[in-house]
Amino acid sequence: MRYYQLCEGGSPRLVVETAGSLSDLTAATSQLQTFEDLLRASAITNQSVDAVADSLLGDAADLSAEALEESPPTTPVSSGEIWAAGVTYRISEEARKAESSMPDMYLDVYENDRPEVFFKATPDRTVGPNEGVGIRADSEWDVPEPELGVVLFEGDIVGYTIGNDMSSRSIEGQNPLYLPQAKVYDRCCSIGPCVRSADSIDDPHDLEMWMTISRGDDVLYDESTNTDKMVRSVEELVDCYVDHNAVPDVSVLLTGTSLVPDEEFTLREGDEIEIGLEEIGTLSNTVVEV
Repeated sequence: MRYYQLCEGGSPRLVVETAGSLSDLTAATSQLQTFEDLLRASAITNQSVDAVADSLLGDAADLSAEALEESPPTTPVSSGEIWAAGVTYRISEEARKAESSMPDMYLDVYENDRPEVFFKATPDRTVGPNEGVGIRADSEWDVPEPELGVVLFEGDIVGYTIGNDMSSRSIEGQNPLYLPQAKVYDRCCSIGPCVRSADSIDDPHDLEMWMTISRGDDVLYDESTNTDKMVRSVEELVDCYVDHNAVPDVSVLLTGTSLVPDEEFTLREGDEIEIGLEEIGTLSNTVVEV
């Protein structure tokens, strides 16, 4: 099942897509307005999120196929924090070595037992589908990083989404200690368009992913990959994130990228980014300068 967050008249509504049909779960019970509400109902009843949603479908309002166009989805989950993992794909290791004044450290991370896991964003730094993702005005080299996002509740995997880990490669390349400035800033992250329940994905390590970047009528980047190229498992990255760490009840962990534009490319204001992930959907954003 896919779960979307809509906002109509300032009020949140939780919509579920199952077997190609859309249903308004908030119409079934006003106490279920967000995906977080569904997670808490799941914990109270000791049922999966899909089981709770399925039990409400009989009372939920059916929506037309155009509902997501008429009322575009917002950020699908208001996570307390978003973290990210780096150097989980060979191409990411190669790209960060190329940009860095200290390239050997990235090979060390790629081959080491301990992965790189770092803080990425708070809710007020995160945008949803069709909103503007940011490039810093003090950066000369900026790229999107399309990633599989893991949605966690009380440290357990409950779903998956798409994430865009916006990055200033020029700032990080000056010195690895500048990583927080290269990664954490206004509009530095986008997630969406939905949360796909963990129970409805057979294998998160075998999903096709693609990204296109357009500038006006020109497509500047169009490549695809598969999450099977990730050298670490989702479970390994989650364990590193939650161990010895006070994590929020609801959080998202981005798992790294293997789609990296050429070194000559940098984003500009007005560019359009589309990230697609098999079984989840497409996340679209416009670039703005912050």
